[in-house]
Amino acid sequence: MNTEQKYFSLVAENEFFVIINKLNNVNFHSEDGEYGVVVALEKRLKRKLYSVHRLDKMTSGLLILAKSSIVANDLSILFKTQQIEKYYLAISDKKPKKKQGLIKGGMEKSRRSMWKLTPSKENLAITQFFSFPLSEGKRLFVVKPKTGKTHQIRVALKSISSAICGDHIYADKDNQYDRGYLHAYGIAFNLYGHDYRFSCLPETGTLFLQTVFLAQLDSIGDVRQLSWPKV
Repeated sequence: MNTEQKYFSLVAENEFFVIINKLNNVNFHSEDGEYGVVVALEKRLKRKLYSVHRLDKMTSGLLILAKSSIVANDLSILFKTQQIEKYYLAISDKKPKKKQGLIKGGMEKSRRSMWKLTPSKENLAITQFFSFPLSEGKRLFVVKPKTGKTHQIRVALKSISSAICGDHIYADKDNQYDRGYLHAYGIAFNLYGHDYRFSCLPETGTLFLQTVFLAQLDSIGDVRQLSWPKV
């Protein structure tokens, strides 16, 4: 298995940045003698890269890496000032308390590696979402995080009783799923006067590859055009 098959597939590249589709169950940073996805990509391109955001190990999807510290700083500012639109796909087998809307609360450390939502405005996390029916009691969630907190989407969906399938921290520990079903699907931003927009489908996961999932996603169309709840 070559580097791209094991860690990522290349989505786009220009003079400023590289965008990849990170595979699930791949660390962001190198750990326990195993390359992280950043090092794997640097070795593939034979150049230094600069991270501006990250994805959890279980999460697949779009990841931007800058080609210089200057570009990294400019992209980081866009992330911090919420000028980058991010869209995620998730699947849950639990019925949500509400089928669409806004999830807002303070993020606070809980037990072990967990986080939780609180009524506080400290470390505020804001998440917009829609959900759509799939088969066998499962639902597809299209999620637009306004902020970018650790475990934000995982905690948000858990808070409405719809923990993500295969999430070993926030979902039931039944090990029936082949991966954590969270995928960074779309991203849009303006850099140096140019509008960029990228999307990529998940490459792995039985539920993500099923016809019912792909058909539902196709029927939704452009996720940017959904009537997103006002923040």
